[in-house]
Amino acid sequence: MQKQTGYAKEQEDGRSEDNTENKRGESIMQNLLIVVDMQNDFIDGALGTKEAVAIVPKVKEKIANHQGQVWFTRDTHGEDYMNTQEGRNLPVPHCIKGSAGWQICLELAPFCREMPIDKVTFGSSELGAMLLETNKKDPIKQITFIGLCTDICVISNALLAKAFLPEAEIVVDASCCAGVSPESHRNALEAMKVCQVRIENESFSA
Repeated sequence: MQKQTGYAKEQEDGRSEDNTENKRGESIMQNLLIVVDMQNDFIDGALGTKEAVAIVPKVKEKIANHQGQVWFTRDTHGEDYMNTQEGRNLPVPHCIKGSAGWQICLELAPFCREMPIDKVTFGSSELGAMLLETNKKDPIKQITFIGLCTDICVISNALLAKAFLPEAEIVVDASCCAGVSPESHRNALEAMKVCQVRIENESFSA
């Protein structure tokens, strides 16, 4: 992942960026946290929901307490969005590159210390390639997904990660996710269970 100097102000809590070595300097398996599309348009903008607004504090807490690398994805469309297949099926312009709605929400932006993975569709092939490359250097034990929307981009990328790294444990923290609707959120969680994705904190989810 390419560093972007000054992308986000460093936090003052002393949290380490990763946890790939133990106290004796030996390499250990990594736990990654992937924050999916926590952007203004999905929270309180063009496609926002009250459920999305409600998870922001939980997502912030999850990131702050994570020991390991944190990657962000960012839904990214151009001005020609309405002419794309997605635009024809979902005729609501959103996450247009450079717009306010495209930005990671203000509460979470300080935690985004590397350039987000911009993705033009639901699942990110770049994310899959990055997972493979990272796993070669430092084996990945667990990948946890949080963010928006459970039933579109979270499920797409969780299953993509499962395909690229079938021996890594894929986890979704349901309390830090929200769907297009509460019903579709629950349906997506059930679908992921069938595909051997471990769901955490389901009883506390939207």
